[in-house]
Amino acid sequence: MAPGNTPLPSYDPRTEYGRFAYLESHEYRMYNTYDVHFYASWALVMLWPQLQKSLQYDMAHWTTTADLTPRIHLFRGNKGARKLANAVPHDIGDPEDEPFVRVNAYQIHDISFWKDLNLKFVLQVYRDYVFFQDRDYLVHMWPVCRAVMDRCFTYDRDGDGLIENEGQADQTYDSWIMHGPSAYCSSLWVAALAVMVEMAVELKDDTEENKFAEALAKARVTLQDKLWNGKYYKFDHCSAAHSQSSMADQLVGHWYLSLSGAGVEVFRRDCVKSVLKHLYENNVLRFNNGEMGAVNGMNPDGSVDRYTMQSEEMWVGVTYALAATMIFEGMVQEGFKTAEGVYRTVYEKIGQGFETPEALYGEHKYRAIGYMRPLSIWSIYHAHILQKEKQARERNFKDGVKIPSPEPSIRSGESGMMSDSASDVSK
Repeated sequence: MAPGNTPLPSYDPRTEYGRFAYLESHEYRMYNTYDVHFYASWALVMLWPQLQKSLQYDMAHWTTTADLTPRIHLFRGNKGARKLANAVPHDIGDPEDEPFVRVNAYQIHDISFWKDLNLKFVLQVYRDYVFFQDRDYLVHMWPVCRAVMDRCFTYDRDGDGLIENEGQADQTYDSWIMHGPSAYCSSLWVAALAVMVEMAVELKDDTEENKFAEALAKARVTLQDKLWNGKYYKFDHCSAAHSQSSMADQLVGHWYLSLSGAGVEVFRRDCVKSVLKHLYENNVLRFNNGEMGAVNGMNPDGSVDRYTMQSEEMWVGVTYALAATMIFEGMVQEGFKTAEGVYRTVYEKIGQGFETPEALYGEHKYRAIGYMRPLSIWSIYHAHILQKEKQARERNFKDGVKIPSPEPSIRSGESGMMSDSASDVSK
């Protein structure tokens, strides 16, 4: 493994708290699968913040390193390097191999060119900084964020401001392939550009601030021009029928920005409201009578998108993320109704509350028990607290009482305990 360029941190949480690894699932034997940890990390940042820090310092290190050992990727039989520099690793290894030494145990596809991994690193860095208020952490991660975003700029093949998917497995939905700009990766992209601006402002890096602000302005325009259809963001920008599918995860970037406390409006408010209304009425209520969460893909005619296995699945962690977004945006009843369908299915109908699967089908089948992504349920808790604080501010405003805007409602301290304001969720 070639040495990376990441500077040594002034304080490294790994020296005090050690390294942390958890499996993607019982069936998918990889540690810290990062495209999935992006969703699950809400549990760590809110409950065990130093473990999230430790994991992020590891990822920063491995991101800047390279392992050019050739290997064959199983799906297409093409040869590629195990790990390229400035590409966030998919995972930090197989427990039966050499985890923390030989990263990227995932060998099915060439993950060095996945479009979501780098963006998910950047979004977590910003979210973590907002929670931790640890400037040393931000300073350490900033050059890594710049490096991975510069790599992402190369994915904009036509210069329109949005990165393009390549019609093969290149993001977490690794059987639901995307062509050109996609709702999922474009959402992550514009959100990542926005937090790069915010971090550059914090660090007084005027050059990078201007670069990313300009890129964000261009990307926002193209997002609307190429993917918005008047009700929701299309699955992708190609001529195939499935391109019109309504994806449950299309606001993934907005979910992260909102719950991270970013004070910028990146996604148009009217579009966000329209998308959430459409998803609730279609992906939720038209899927198993509204009693099993949000199906990943729904066709314009109200039928489940069966283009691929993953489009017809309901992903527990994605449904929880969508529910959190609804709650944050004031659709509290709809959000809890969306999450309730998953809870009652997993806990009461199939008895897998302590080995929650990644995916459920409309009937009889589920996939990947003991999965990592459903830990995104903690974002629902956070969204509920933020919504309650917002309501309190509105009440005080009506009463003529001026109160300052709050800090993010749950601060992670050295102990990992949540603040008192987060303890009154039932009140």
